[in-house]
Amino acid sequence: MKSFLKATIAALTLGATALPAIAQAQPGTILVLDASGSMWGQIDGVNKIAIAREVVADILADFPKDQNLGFVTYGHRERGQCSDIQTIIEPAPGTASEIIEIVNELTPRGMTPMTDAVIAAAQALRHTEQPATVILVSDGIETCNPDPCAAARTLEQAGIDFTAHVIGFDVQDEPEALLQMQCLAGETGGRFLTADNAQELSEALQQVVAAPVSMVLDDPQPDPAQATVSAPAQIVVGSAFAVTWEAEGLNPRDYVTIVPAGAKDGSYTNYDRVKDKAEASLRAPAEPGLYEVRLQTEGDSRVLAITPVEVVDVDVTVSAPAKVVVGSVFPVSWVAEGLHPRDYVTIVPAGAKDGAYTNYYRMEGKTEGRLRAPAEPGLYEVRLQMEGSGRVLATTPIEVTDVDVTVSAPAEVLVGSQFAVTWAAEGLHPRDYVTIVPAGAKDGSYTNYDRMEGKTEGQLRAPAEPGLYEVRLQMEGSGRVLATTPVEVLEGNVTVSGPNRVRAGTEVALGWTGAIYSRDYITIVPAGAEDGQYAGYIRVESATEGKMKAPAETGLYEIRYHLEGSNRVMARAPLEVLAADAPMDDGAGLVVPATGKPGETITVTWTGGADSADQRVTLARADQADFVWIHAESAIGRNSLEMTLPDAPGTYEVRFLDINARSVLGRSIVEVQP
Repeated sequence: MKSFLKATIAALTLGATALPAIAQAQPGTILVLDASGSMWGQIDGVNKIAIAREVVADILADFPKDQNLGFVTYGHRERGQCSDIQTIIEPAPGTASEIIEIVNELTPRGMTPMTDAVIAAAQALRHTEQPATVILVSDGIETCNPDPCAAARTLEQAGIDFTAHVIGFDVQDEPEALLQMQCLAGETGGRFLTADNAQELSEALQQVVAAPVSMVLDDPQPDPAQATVSAPAQIVVGSAFAVTWEAEGLNPRDYVTIVPAGAKDGSYTNYDRVKDKAEASLRAPAEPGLYEVRLQTEGDSRVLAITPVEVVDVDVTVSAPAKVVVGSVFPVSWVAEGLHPRDYVTIVPAGAKDGAYTNYYRMEGKTEGRLRAPAEPGLYEVRLQMEGSGRVLATTPIEVTDVDVTVSAPAEVLVGSQFAVTWAAEGLHPRDYVTIVPAGAKDGSYTNYDRMEGKTEGQLRAPAEPGLYEVRLQMEGSGRVLATTPVEVLEGNVTVSGPNRVRAGTEVALGWTGAIYSRDYITIVPAGAEDGQYAGYIRVESATEGKMKAPAETGLYEIRYHLEGSNRVMARAPLEVLAADAPMDDGAGLVVPATGKPGETITVTWTGGADSADQRVTLARADQADFVWIHAESAIGRNSLEMTLPDAPGTYEVRFLDINARSVLGRSIVEVQP
């Protein structure tokens, strides 16, 4: 399970009554950034820590220089320590650029004491006795504090005015993390949002990072009598709706927001800053009722203009099959006019708490989508829920049923071999898969695998070590084992062979028996090299012999048969690599001058041979095949002969051949030089 991502951005805001032209305590902010090991994870190919650096830099680039800003991080110094929390920058004005530099140098390492880090940040500003607003961006579950919700309640009970807005980032498959985040936001009066990619995360951060703060404004304020704000008289719960305004002399950080009718001045929910615009979009609350859209000032929170809005429910229905198979993909349709495109359908256990969800599908202007059934059979509900609030607008019951599943494989296979697997499994997800694991391995374990993808058979590769194993059909995501069959992996009987000695850089003839897998390979490595090392190699494929080039350096080597995909060596044979011009003898005792001139006659002698009736001494180019020559003479009945060298300079070889046995009993290089 992942840990908490990116950033916990703590904006602990000081609320002060505005006194014209008198300096008040400036708002204070503490940024709490996750630097735990999971930050090396990737989203769309980019490390989370890199995304965090960019997001933090963007946020702090416009941070007011006269406001206090501090920095806390955790998980950046050591692994496995929940106490690895550090306040690096105490809150002070003008620290944004320094914090950006520090964030750029962080190296994620350890645990995720997210809750304790947020508590530390809140307590750091407790002396101000002002409200603290924490913005938490999380991609997983707290790894140190067993109950973040209880910790939030403790802060409240201790008198720390603490609000947490929580953004769940890429957490659709982590129900426990979702519950923690929803609870943390709910217990502190904050909002819970989700984001599934970088763009959605950016949009969510824009909503909550720059929450309106109370501060002193020395500039002349706009006249409320000259300001107007307009919005639809009636809107649907959770929908996005347009807001327009007219007002002279606005501060770009003034904003429009929607609040319950009669709410206290300065109250806000979601909002949009006026900047240099005259229109914006807000999101309707999740509950129907009477509300007000307000144009409010940043700082003293004066209400400049107001218009009434009624938020109404809408007839919503959701439909799904009455029964689906565990893990399967099934269609869902809905009727829901006017809702927000980020509202979604999801499947949860029957009776689950409102806002709970597993995998989900956003509406986004469509009327149908697809969900994946849970891994466990039982009674569930398909729900249409509102983004952020989790309010359930419609529900339909659904039963998730098991299915008869079988998987078959050979009872015995050789180490490293490829073998066939078949299965019967109607209605399962195409990404469910078969795999082979040690007998008794934990559910969800896997090695190499083959996805079902509408097939009924596939291929697996046996492990490199002999023993008792199981072929399993498992569910994607949950790892639930639906079917299993035992397989014994047997040792292979492989041999590899080659010459005992070769000259450096020359071609080496190799042979092997008992080949297991076509992509296994033969290689030549220095004697004593670690198993799994290789230089050049040839695949065994369907052959029993092949050729390689000998290493360029002299010394002792090994010819090895390697299993593809593992470091296991199934067979090995010794090989000595001699100098490129070294004489080689296998019983002939051949003696040849090392050099000679073109056309010169040299004397060749030998002391041994074989019992064969056809033995010859030949002269060949050094690159010619062993039994191809320029000149040959019989060696029977004598132990020397005179041989005339070619007229063309070059490298030649004198060979003593046993023709009947097709063997080379001796060879020696002679250089013909002008």
